[in-house]
Amino acid sequence: MSDRAHPAVSIVEQTLRDRGAQGEVTWLDDAARTAALAAEALGIEVGAIANSLVFTLDGEPTLILTSGAHRVDTAWVGERLGGRLKRADAEVVKAATGQVIGGVAPVGHPEPIRTYVDEALAAYPEVWAAAGHAHTVFPTTFEELVRVTGGQVIAVEPPTDPAGSPAAASA
Repeated sequence: MSDRAHPAVSIVEQTLRDRGAQGEVTWLDDAARTAALAAEALGIEVGAIANSLVFTLDGEPTLILTSGAHRVDTAWVGERLGGRLKRADAEVVKAATGQVIGGVAPVGHPEPIRTYVDEALAAYPEVWAAAGHAHTVFPTTFEELVRVTGGQVIAVEPPTDPAGSPAAASA
């Protein structure tokens, strides 16, 4: 347990407690602003990191929690969500989440934000997410992450055929 404190982290911790999450926030020695850095610091696969990425869907802030092993295909996901999905800038991220890029948590935002959770995270018995600051993370499960965020489970990139190329999309 650390004696470090940060307002955004305190809000995340309280939100996790209020929603019955089991994991405790961990302070890392070094900033983990990317999934690769977080995975390295924790000694886990990058796919077990739940990246909290803020986009806009037709101008509305939208949070997508994606496996660190994936990139969100904005055109493909936007089409499935019925709008135009694009990466939010730092100002929109801060306004929507109360947190800065590199430490955005899946919870603890000033107002509810539409949230989607990458189905690929279900492959890991434990996933880790940022906790409001680039030096903080917390463990959770896929099921708990979906529950505490109220997120909808989606694919964030098109399915691939066995040869590894994108499969023909079926309508």
